[in-house]
Amino acid sequence: SLLQEMSISSKLSSSNFLRQFRNAESRELNKLSAVQFMEVWDHYDNDGNGYIEGDELNGFLREFVSSVNADPNEAQEVSGVDLEELRECFMEAYDDNNDGKIDIRELAQLLPMEENFLLLFRFDNPLDSSVEFMKLWYQYDTDGSGYIEADELKNFLRDLLKEASKSQEVTEDKLIEYTDTMLQV
Repeated sequence: SLLQEMSISSKLSSSNFLRQFRNAESRELNKLSAVQFMEVWDHYDNDGNGYIEGDELNGFLREFVSSVNADPNEAQEVSGVDLEELRECFMEAYDDNNDGKIDIRELAQLLPMEENFLLLFRFDNPLDSSVEFMKLWYQYDTDGSGYIEADELKNFLRDLLKEASKSQEVTEDKLIEYTDTMLQV
């Protein structure tokens, strides 16, 4: 684990992945597109287990803090006690289910994103039963294959986004981008 942490630490010191998403003037994070959000997720979920945890989370927090400085040479190094304190505060604020790790929905709350894509990770309206789920499934599984293919997923996302933001129409290009991104999840 120490060797892993040293490897991650040296990788992080050479380049800061989050810095590219900061506004050059204000140093605030820019709103991320669906593709950019998934790039961030994939970058920090190194083992692909669906969570950012342990050394991955430490790396994310170090880069999150140090990415504020435009010049990598002036970047603030976070270590030891500071990292532990930062981690505690961060987990208290964003670890909704208190499992000690960050899932994709929790990261979606932290990073500024294009509003429509964020809606895909909300669980405000859970289905009341598996019967409801199956009705929905059959509605979108138009070929009856038992799988939701790309075109069927696109129709589902179109309806979901239309329902979630009635005032805003989603372009076909954005819908394709969201569909492609969801297929990568």
